[in-house]
Amino acid sequence: QVQLAESGGGSVQDGGSLKLSCARSGDIFPNCGMGWYRQVPGKEREVLSTIFSDGTTSYADSVKGRFTISQDNDKNTMYLQMSSLKTEDTGMYYCAANLCKPRLRAWGQGTQVTVSS
Repeated sequence: QVQLAESGGGSVQDGGSLKLSCARSGDIFPNCGMGWYRQVPGKEREVLSTIFSDGTTSYADSVKGRFTISQDNDKNTMYLQMSSLKTEDTGMYYCAANLCKPRLRAWGQGTQVTVSS
């Protein structure tokens, strides 16, 4: 059973940076994808970035050029480096695994990011 734990959230000012981590325990399906999502109250959870074990990455237009996803396979950890943060980046950030198998998708508990002007 996959378990995910996010960390690194916090409060920053507009233009600041944060680096989120997602530590994984348990096995995931090979090259099935991991990703970062964001949810704000009253809105659906949106995908921000995904990464596959072959190194393929993708980004939502809203974060492209500002966020960078990466992974350290030796540490079973995925990261999201966030720069040039905006107030609209505020939300709860979740990591997910097994993206290619929706019924077996695993989620972390989330970490809050708050960007203030």
